[in-house]
Amino acid sequence: MTNTTPLSLYLHIPWCVRKCPYCDFNSHQSDSFDQDAYIDCLLLDLKHDLAHYQITRPIHSIFIGGGTPSLFSAKNIAYLLNTASELCDFEKNIEITMEANPGTIEHDNFAAYREAGVNRLSLGVQSFEPEKLTLLGRIHSGEEAIAAIETAKIAGFDNFNIDLMFGLPKQSIDQGLADLQQAIDLAPTHISWYQLTLEPNTVFYKKPPRLPNEDLIADLHDAGQQLLASNGFQQYEISAYAKNNQLCQHNINYWKFGDYLGIGAGAHGKISLADNTVKRSRKIKQPDSYMARKQQGNFCAAENIITADELPFEYMLNRLRLNQIIELSELPSNIQLHSTDPTSPLNLAVAKGLLRIDKDTIQKTELGQRFLNDLLTLFI
Repeated sequence: MTNTTPLSLYLHIPWCVRKCPYCDFNSHQSDSFDQDAYIDCLLLDLKHDLAHYQITRPIHSIFIGGGTPSLFSAKNIAYLLNTASELCDFEKNIEITMEANPGTIEHDNFAAYREAGVNRLSLGVQSFEPEKLTLLGRIHSGEEAIAAIETAKIAGFDNFNIDLMFGLPKQSIDQGLADLQQAIDLAPTHISWYQLTLEPNTVFYKKPPRLPNEDLIADLHDAGQQLLASNGFQQYEISAYAKNNQLCQHNINYWKFGDYLGIGAGAHGKISLADNTVKRSRKIKQPDSYMARKQQGNFCAAENIITADELPFEYMLNRLRLNQIIELSELPSNIQLHSTDPTSPLNLAVAKGLLRIDKDTIQKTELGQRFLNDLLTLFI
C-alpha cells in the first residue's frame, strides 16, 4: 500500500555566536566551524536516511533550524538545497523556512537567501526592549531587529515569522503588550508568542531569574491574545498565530503526526514504515562526533519503534496542540481511538468534559484547552 503520510525535512545547523541562557536546544557556541564539511555530512545523512527508510514520497516542507542557520553563507544554503532536491523530490509549492538571528545576519544577504530557495524566514527577536534583550543574552538590539525585518521584506520575503517571548524577568503587562504591538506593526504573516520557561540544562534553570507572578503572566497572556485577534491573527496552536491563514506548514505537519526526516547533529526524525509501524530516530548530538561519522555515512545515535499502545498518546500529544477540529477520517489507520468501550481514553475524556465528539469529529472543549495536560494523561 502506498504511504501517503506527508513528509517534511528538518536540517539542523548547531552553532551560535552565543548560547542564550534560556535555550535548551542542541546549539553550541563557536566562532570556528567548517561550513563545507558540515554540509557534506548533512547531505550524506540525508542520502543514508532516504535509502534506509526507502523514501519515495516527495518532501512537503523544509525547516532549516539551529543554532543559527544564518551563520551559514547563502552560497552554502543554495548548495545544500539544490543537492537535496537532486536526492529526493520536492513538492511543487514546497515551503522552505530558515531561522535567522537579527544579530548575525548580514542584511544584504537576505536577497541571496531568497535566491537560494528559502521562501519563509523565522526571525528570533524575543523582545524589542534593550533591558530584556540583555537579560536574555541576545546579541541584537531592538533597532537591529526592526532593520533586519524591513530588509527581509525589501528582499522579497512576504511570508515570515517573528519569535517573541513574554513573561520575561521584570516585565510588566504594558511592556509585554508594547513588544507584541511592535511585532504586529512590522506586518509579519506569523507570530510565535510564547512564555519564557526555565528548562533543565540551561543557565536560567541553574540560576533562575525572578519572573513575574503567575497572575500577571495570565493577565498578559489574555490581553495579548485579544491584541493579536483584533489585528487579524488567528491562534491555531498553543503559541502560534497566523494572519490570512498563512500557517506554518512545516509545523502543522509535525502536529498532525506527519513524517519528518531529521538531518544534522542531534536532529530527531519520525517515519511511518510500510508495515504500519512508526519509527523515531535521533542523530549524534555533538557536532564533532557527528562529523566524525562521515566515513561511515550513518549518523544515527538511536532508533526505536513506537508501540501500538504508545501511538494514541503520541498522536494526541501532537494533534491536541492545534485548535483545529479532528476529523475521525484523518486518524492514521494504525491509531485506534474511537471505541464503544466507556472506559476508553476518548470516552473518558468526553465524560470529564475535556473533549466533545460530534458525528465524525473530535474537538477540545474550553475545559480541555485549559487543562490540556490532564487531558493528555488519559491517553498514556
